[in-house]
Amino acid sequence: MNPLFGPVRLGGLELPNRLVMAPMTRSRADANGVPGELAAEYYAQRAGVGLIVTEGTQPSDDGQGYMNTPGIYTAAHVAGWRKVTDAVHDKGGHIFIQLMHAGRMSHPDNTLHHRQGVAPSAIAPGVPMFTPKGMQDIPQPRSLTTDEVRRSVADFRDAGRLAIAAGADGVEIHGANGYLVQQFIAPSANTRTDAYGGSIENRARFAIEVAAAIAREIGADKTAIRLSPGITMWGINEGAEGPDLYRYLVGELDKLSLAYLHIMHQGDDGLLADLRKLWSGKLIVNRPGRPRDRIGSDVGAGLADLEAYGQMILANPDLIARLKSGAPLNEADRTTFFGGAARGYTDYPALGATAAV
Repeated sequence: MNPLFGPVRLGGLELPNRLVMAPMTRSRADANGVPGELAAEYYAQRAGVGLIVTEGTQPSDDGQGYMNTPGIYTAAHVAGWRKVTDAVHDKGGHIFIQLMHAGRMSHPDNTLHHRQGVAPSAIAPGVPMFTPKGMQDIPQPRSLTTDEVRRSVADFRDAGRLAIAAGADGVEIHGANGYLVQQFIAPSANTRTDAYGGSIENRARFAIEVAAAIAREIGADKTAIRLSPGITMWGINEGAEGPDLYRYLVGELDKLSLAYLHIMHQGDDGLLADLRKLWSGKLIVNRPGRPRDRIGSDVGAGLADLEAYGQMILANPDLIARLKSGAPLNEADRTTFFGGAARGYTDYPALGATAAV
């Protein structure tokens, strides 16, 4: 039997299998950032995986970057997410809400407040972004003051508390993919001269403080973090010190006894092996584009405790049944990834349906 189908303990949870639904932005919340009934259906359909990690969810007004992404900082957000978590739990599933502050990856036209984005430093990413007016260049962000950095840590903490109030089993901090946490890590986005810039220790400080603050608020066994060492998207360049920074960061995070570390692997196998040795807790590895015949290979080799998949689960809500039976997989419809309604969201057929999307 594929080792991915075996049970595993994660924090305070007993998961039935080692398959994780990776976080994927779907841009289907309402204008106020409240997830709707379709979101509850969408996540409940995929409750057969060991763990669902939701789409990135902003911890504050300034955390929003894209259109129609959900939040978790108001009573309405909590009520909306409660419908989602209840639906998942009713199907026997487990769900972590991913906390994502977009930082400089934001456009004023995409937010209700229409303010300039905020970031470690006033450095634009140099890429365009989709807005209600079409593709537009992302403007230069405003550099956070030191007090505002600390306020952002508190925003993450408060969002963690509200996620638990909304029924989530835990939260995953989005420290990957070029968003705020990784912007602090990368010298191409962080030229600060205070305690959050310059040295490896200073550039790792924000990630550590966010994780520690949330763990104190809701418990370390309900707190996790996602990292993407070496990623170069959206103007992110971690420089020659990047691998050493991650070795330091993971070593410090390990002291917090978090529920798990989630690595989006970019191909540096030596660094991944080092991080595995430095991390004493559960490790989730996500290899974008992993072929079907390699599913379970990292768990089987002992490199990971769980494996995360995005588009494969997006298009196949019953992925485990398909893998176990050898059934063909639905193909993901990229034209429906962001925005819209049920099409490409809740209408992917399960086994036995007459046609795939």
